[in-house]
Amino acid sequence: MARDMTRAGEPLGTAPRRAALRLLDAVLRRGEALDAAIPLATRALHGGPDRGLALAIAAETLRRLPDLDALIDSATRQRLPDDAKARFALRIALVQALALGTPPHAAIATVLPLVDGGPRKLVHGVFGTLMRQGATLPERPMLPAHVAGRWRGAWGKATVDAARHAIALPPPLDLSLRDAAVVHPDGVSLAADHVRVAGGDVPTLPGYDDGGWWVQDVAATIPARLIGRGTGKALDLCAAPGGKTLQLAAAGWAVEAVDVSQTRAERLAQNRARTGLAFEVTIADVLDWAPAVPAEAVLIDAPCSATGIFRRHPDVLYRAHDGVIAETAALQAHILERAAEWVSPGGVLVYATCSLEPEEGEAQLDRFLEARGDYVLEPARGDELPVGITPHERGYVRTLPGMLADQGGCDGFFVARLRRAGG
Repeated sequence: MARDMTRAGEPLGTAPRRAALRLLDAVLRRGEALDAAIPLATRALHGGPDRGLALAIAAETLRRLPDLDALIDSATRQRLPDDAKARFALRIALVQALALGTPPHAAIATVLPLVDGGPRKLVHGVFGTLMRQGATLPERPMLPAHVAGRWRGAWGKATVDAARHAIALPPPLDLSLRDAAVVHPDGVSLAADHVRVAGGDVPTLPGYDDGGWWVQDVAATIPARLIGRGTGKALDLCAAPGGKTLQLAAAGWAVEAVDVSQTRAERLAQNRARTGLAFEVTIADVLDWAPAVPAEAVLIDAPCSATGIFRRHPDVLYRAHDGVIAETAALQAHILERAAEWVSPGGVLVYATCSLEPEEGEAQLDRFLEARGDYVLEPARGDELPVGITPHERGYVRTLPGMLADQGGCDGFFVARLRRAGG
């Protein structure tokens, strides 16, 4: 029996394409996160390579979706509905042939079974027409129109262009080091206790088994950097997968990491075991939970639309619509309101989101400062930040597409450090 469970009479390799179709359907029609859809969508596949292929096809389709659809629409007399299986099959065939290096005959042969009982001739004909025309995809993918419009209004055309460039390139691998002396892969350091490498199979990289480093985008290290070193109590709220928790623990803090998810809390515990760093893990919803005593430092890595991580997770571009952004912004405001009471007088509160939406950053900060006269924005200093990232003139940190472009870029983040009066 073939490893990919190809059905009788189908070309070998059809099963991973069918799984890719399920992944795309989960994201585009049901609004699920791509990572969350993987177990169910790929359960019929036997072997990691087939799952990897299905994920690669789905992810590259999402990166290139507007351009793929433009090609399809140019070759059809009547526009196919967005959710038509024929459109999905053509997307999968075209992205293989035009972006992933699959021979055209194999690309079309392995997707035609996906439209059995449907317009196979249409799919075959449109694909053939585009191949004969010498169709190509642009070097810089177009962003979904609603995303491009939103970001152009917030940050300008240059940032949209930079985002198009960023999504086309494989992002580098950033590693946070437990301390400067640990064994780690060779690379470029952009900050203290950081190294950037080209990539690779993470568990096989030097020093992984020793637990001296963990994967963490350089922008994601900024929130803990703004807390710095200390020996008091620190709360890391909404903490999983735990990179910031590990940073705080390595910086000397007595950390309590709080997350609502049992599964994500298990990842925290696994990271704790691998690195040997000490911290407490609490499974709780911060909207219902409260610490026994206030903390000298509180870090909120707030739930958000996650549009800042679009390079690695292109599905966020299709899931983070205006309603989702408004909903997460309201949740962030509630968390901020509660967490502000858990900071000792004179202590520090760091609020962060991996979002490129002002509603989940600048606007949230303004609302908070207007409501809380006992807090002031404490400006970030240049020497606290990775090389190439500078604070906004107001003192918070906003990373955007285009920053660190020559070094491989970084995720989009908003980070503000707030100091409570007293102490």
